[in-house]
Amino acid sequence: MADLEANGTNASGANEKIDYSEDENKERGNWSGRMDFVLSMLGYAVGLGNIWRFPYLCYRNGGGAFLFPYLLMLALVGIPLFYLEVSLGQFCSKGAAKCWDFAPMLKGLGIAMIMCSTLVTIYYNVIIAWSQFYFFVSFTDHVPWDTCEKSWNSEYCSLKWPLVSCVNGTAYSNGTCFEGGRSIGIWNRTIFEESTNISLVSPSEEYWTNEVLGLSDGLSDMGNIRWPLAVSLVVAWIVTFLCLLKGIKTTGKVVYFTALFPYVVLVILFFRGVTLGDGVADGISFYIKPNLNRLKDAEVWRDAANQIFYSLGPSWGGLVTLASYNRFHNAALTDTLIVAIGNSCTSLFGGFVIFSYLGYMAAQLDVDIEQVVRSGPGLAFIVYPEAVTHLPAPPFWAIAFFFMLILLGLDSQFAMVETLLSGILDQWPKFRKYKTLVILIICVSLLLLGLPIVTEGGAYLFNLMDTYAASYSLMTIGILNCVSISYLYGAERFFKDMTVMYGTRPSIVWKIFWMLVSPALVLFILIFAIVDYSPATYGSYKYSSAGEALGWLMVAASAFWIPFWIIYTLIRENTGHTLLEKWRAVSSPNKFWGPALVQHRKLIDYVPGFVVDPYREKENHAHFNPAVSMGSINVDIPNGKNNSGYDTKL
Repeated sequence: MADLEANGTNASGANEKIDYSEDENKERGNWSGRMDFVLSMLGYAVGLGNIWRFPYLCYRNGGGAFLFPYLLMLALVGIPLFYLEVSLGQFCSKGAAKCWDFAPMLKGLGIAMIMCSTLVTIYYNVIIAWSQFYFFVSFTDHVPWDTCEKSWNSEYCSLKWPLVSCVNGTAYSNGTCFEGGRSIGIWNRTIFEESTNISLVSPSEEYWTNEVLGLSDGLSDMGNIRWPLAVSLVVAWIVTFLCLLKGIKTTGKVVYFTALFPYVVLVILFFRGVTLGDGVADGISFYIKPNLNRLKDAEVWRDAANQIFYSLGPSWGGLVTLASYNRFHNAALTDTLIVAIGNSCTSLFGGFVIFSYLGYMAAQLDVDIEQVVRSGPGLAFIVYPEAVTHLPAPPFWAIAFFFMLILLGLDSQFAMVETLLSGILDQWPKFRKYKTLVILIICVSLLLLGLPIVTEGGAYLFNLMDTYAASYSLMTIGILNCVSISYLYGAERFFKDMTVMYGTRPSIVWKIFWMLVSPALVLFILIFAIVDYSPATYGSYKYSSAGEALGWLMVAASAFWIPFWIIYTLIRENTGHTLLEKWRAVSSPNKFWGPALVQHRKLIDYVPGFVVDPYREKENHAHFNPAVSMGSINVDIPNGKNNSGYDTKL
């Protein structure tokens, strides 16, 4: 081992060029090229949140001042957790459900990851369905939201109250203008809305609310299914099914288009946006102008950390899953930096694109930019559709924008469904020969679970899921990931594993991050988020106590598995008589822990009693973790139990 660390290479030649001509792992398969993995990771990390969520958070949290905590959280939390999960998945070649053999009681963490991804896939494909709907209806001479003369428009549609100078008319104190005894518009929108208590609604918002969603009065009134959206949702799941059907060999090639083409569209939209004219400079200035006083607000730091989890992807299980298909000696640090930096640059660049249009739109509507900036679906399905009506050839720009959203969403959707699929097939390998059927069952089941979101009350359910499904759970998983590797398994032991895998010993900086900096920061943010908790809202709509309870049930659906599995394994454990002895057994590596292939397991010469071929080993013996000063022991295990004492069929 000393020679290994000194020379920076291992006996198997970790630094040699990797051969991608055939799979290293015959059973699970591998990426057919390094760029397949990098682009899949980039597509997974770069998603819809980069386009609508990040710009809004910059606006809400002090403009350019938000960039400092965001980039700091990226460096201290995002990249370390990303590298940790990629290294874990690549070392053991197992997905989120089976990578916990280093401490079997932590399997609940993997289940929690899969549950988070599963819950999000349900409503994430609905966003793709919405995008597909807008994409197809834009293939017309005029986009359907460009007037106030349609059946879904109300009397308060903004184009029915145009802004006029009122030079030849009579300007009333309530902001209206009359000429010849009839109203010709309003001369001051702010005064009009304050005086009349009437809020004018843009045609794009009425199209979204009344025609697309058919929005009901609340969560208790789910109403009927919106069949055009239901058809779009079916199409979205068919695309997902077909891309997953052939496994990572197919998705690894698909991402060459789905991950790269959105950048082409973004660049086109950027150059069109910055050349629009009036208001563009104001919009970009609004986006980047720092309000340094906001750095004193803890909410800014919380939003920065949350954006890292939502955008970069740690704690979802997708990073572990995608990395599990790597060759054992793949240089994951380089991939980590490429994806992390590429993801953040996409967010920053997307902000310039969005705010150039928002500034132009604010100038055209003669309103402050604060009145057009919205978060979540509002930015993508209200503000941008409104903005394109002020551009030449609106259908073209609408088609380009929504095609980009579809591609951004599909990459992330592939990875999240693959997380669930790999979890099932890793847990029950006998189902691999029925993989097509398993994928079909998954897609159909998640499609059915998503149908309530395309009803008339579905937007309320969507917002509830977006708020609760993976928020608190993600931060909890992130903390426990660091703690379990650093203290339960042992950071030094993991460093030796990484040295065998990468050929060089990682920098001690990573140990500092995983043992102290990253978990401490996330813990602080989690505590603050709980203390500063406020119930979810959808615009002016406030959820009932039953709605709030449903949201917290979504949190529990993933978080529940963490303590449950610890208790379950302790109860099932037959090794030892005291609780402490049982705890040591279920928190220590079992004989299945380590690289998937025997050729790589032979490199683990620094662990006494390490089982090179666990599936052929007849001698039942276990070792406790030397990295936390526990000696190796031999125990007698009853039939049907593995060397940690729990049922291998679980």
